[in-house]
Amino acid sequence: MKRIIEDVLQAEEKVDAVLKQARQEASEIIRSAETEISEIMADAREKARGIIQTTVEDAKRQAGLTKEEKLKQADQEKDDLLKSNTNEIDAVVDDICRIILSTEYNRDGE
Repeated sequence: MKRIIEDVLQAEEKVDAVLKQARQEASEIIRSAETEISEIMADAREKARGIIQTTVEDAKRQAGLTKEEKLKQADQEKDDLLKSNTNEIDAVVDDICRIILSTEYNRDGE
């Protein structure tokens, strides 16, 4: 009976040693996995940062091109408007000059 108890105690000690070793190995695997995950996440963040930076730069460039295009279009429309209304603009300028001159003449004559 004593022998059986000793065998059971030895078996428990062996099981405890195996469990202890298994726990240590599991802990090492977890640490290794956490380190690998951390490295992968850092790499992913860096790649995402690069993608975002490139996207923002492209958007700024495109916005600048669009702005320039719209400014050229507005200038062209302005020029077209001035050219198509030259006679009317000249008539308005003549009217303004006539009013100014007549006002100056009336003031001097009074």
